[in-house]
Amino acid sequence: MQLESTSVALLRCSSYRCSHLMERFDSLIRAIGGPFALHGRQVLLKPNLLSAKNGPLPCTEAAFILAAARWFIDAGARVAIGDSPAFGSATTNLTRLGITQELAYLGVTLSDFTRTRTCLLDSGVKAKVAEDALDCDLLVNMPRIKAHAQVRVTMAVKNCFGCLSGLQKPWWHMIHGGTSGRFADLLVQLLALLPDTLTLVDGIRAMHRTGPINGGPYPLRVVAAGVNPVAIDTAFLRLLGISDNNSPLQVAAMHRKIFGSSSEDITYPLASPNDLQVHDFRVPGIVNPIRFRPFSFVFSAVRRAMGTIRSRLG
Repeated sequence: MQLESTSVALLRCSSYRCSHLMERFDSLIRAIGGPFALHGRQVLLKPNLLSAKNGPLPCTEAAFILAAARWFIDAGARVAIGDSPAFGSATTNLTRLGITQELAYLGVTLSDFTRTRTCLLDSGVKAKVAEDALDCDLLVNMPRIKAHAQVRVTMAVKNCFGCLSGLQKPWWHMIHGGTSGRFADLLVQLLALLPDTLTLVDGIRAMHRTGPINGGPYPLRVVAAGVNPVAIDTAFLRLLGISDNNSPLQVAAMHRKIFGSSSEDITYPLASPNDLQVHDFRVPGIVNPIRFRPFSFVFSAVRRAMGTIRSRLG
């Protein structure tokens, strides 16, 4: 991943209409130096597919996913979509979002990130990362902007967490999520393992007050693109009016002195955060513990196993 890039393209966008989104993607990607050489290349779209059981807001918007798939196919790429969500599977949640038939018609393949490869982070911690995420020519990180009950706000860096295999995520919560744990630092370290990445942010309809599942909708009306997810997060913290110190992931990136973790590093070829800033986006004042209790881990493991069985039978 090219963490040395500090260019972040921001644009106002109030519609999920496909033609409108594809025009925005053209402008955003051109502003950060694209279009990239995509003909015949394998592109993996990695949206947030956390859970679509009780509605679409916890996930990247279905129309945003479809428009991105069409944009990269039009550019000549071979496109797949993958995630390892906490609830169900990527295939299950895409089905609930109602877009699997359209994706199949476009020739898009789906990946539930079942095949993994063990990699070492800088700290020596082992990470089982989805092979499809490691082996693609371009990883397209597609977060939805959401408040989060454990890390206050989840954006580009946190969305990369879904490149880990399913049970490794609750395991990291349990082992590394205590008050003296290094959960946020490990997520920042994970970025270095991933291939060339383009982040496309769905900030048209965000989630605020709480999250990542049960928050309320917020009409942020912003889309963004960048190569460095840390720079993307820095830009959105400014845009949302959230202090760096209120984001554990931002604090971890700043501690590691990653390019883009300082506002002074970032260049904005289109709109700036000040142009699009909002003042009533709400995040939790007090965050919940990141650490899962052992019972929660076992419950998550059983739930995931049952979800996998239902997905295969269905």
